[in-house]
Amino acid sequence: MPSAIESKAVPAAPYTTDNPVLDQKIRDLLKEAGIDPSSREYYEMMVSVLKLAGQKPTRADRKLYNQALKELRYANKIFTPYRDRKKICIFGSARTPAKNREYQAARDFAELMVKAGYMVITGGGDGIMGAAQEGAGRENSFGLNINLPFEQRANPTIDGDSKLIHFRYFFTRKLNFVKESHAIVCFPGGFGTMDEGFEAITLMQTGKTPVQPVLFIDAPGGNFWLTFERYLREHLLRDGLISDYDFHLFKFTDDLRLAEKEILAFYYNFHSYRFVDKELVIRLQRPIPDGALERLRHDFADILADPAAMRLSKPLPQEANEPDLAHLHRLRLPFNQKGYGRLRQLIDRLNEF
Repeated sequence: MPSAIESKAVPAAPYTTDNPVLDQKIRDLLKEAGIDPSSREYYEMMVSVLKLAGQKPTRADRKLYNQALKELRYANKIFTPYRDRKKICIFGSARTPAKNREYQAARDFAELMVKAGYMVITGGGDGIMGAAQEGAGRENSFGLNINLPFEQRANPTIDGDSKLIHFRYFFTRKLNFVKESHAIVCFPGGFGTMDEGFEAITLMQTGKTPVQPVLFIDAPGGNFWLTFERYLREHLLRDGLISDYDFHLFKFTDDLRLAEKEILAFYYNFHSYRFVDKELVIRLQRPIPDGALERLRHDFADILADPAAMRLSKPLPQEANEPDLAHLHRLRLPFNQKGYGRLRQLIDRLNEF
């Protein structure tokens, strides 16, 4: 009789060590450690280690893989107790002096968001990052610091706190920024801020991370991001390098209250979504009113493989691993996985109900 992992978790072409005896030892070890031996992910991670060893990687590569996994594991430990709290990532220059308007704007905005129930994640450094954590307060702050030979040190608010995480690698740090955030905000900054903002948009545009609010915020009366927006429109959009609906994935503003409203409105009715087979299942706090479904089919037909297939639904069997979401309402649709800017518009429409 096949084991649980063979019959349920492993696909037709199983990911194994190619040594049945060794495969069984992995399952036995998982069971002895109190881990469900049918858990495909833990099993495959252990298989990956053994396969990697057989490929004889260099010492430098072994150190990289080992450190990356340790950093991801440790960050997960720190964030896990706060899973029920929404979080906003605030990016910006580490060099912004406290006397600057941008510094005060970042501080005020973080304070607004904490009052609205959010926690704040920054890179843990000075400048805009320090301002945001000053506004959020130590209790409501996470710092994802990067070990650099210059410039980056922990700001006084987060320094020494258990929620300050030190990363050796930018890629593990950036993964946690995106993975743990419910909204992303960029204040004026340099290469790092541009990189983080562009990566967030790219990941959403390509469907590699869920759509969430992304805002570029200036100090009141500032034009740092207005100039940037003009560049996007006059070059990237005009030359056909991006689409007009991509602009729905992010917003520019110098109004802190408007930025706060943009984030809170995004989660007014919308909760989350996931793909089940080839369908997108959107989870909602409240039901869609009578008659609205037909309008949605019509207005968003351009991103639906079959508009008639958009329908209301109860939780699907594949969602049984998320029992805490079973009470939410569902909208199922055959999304084409191309127009994520239009998907953002659909979410905005659902939040009007």
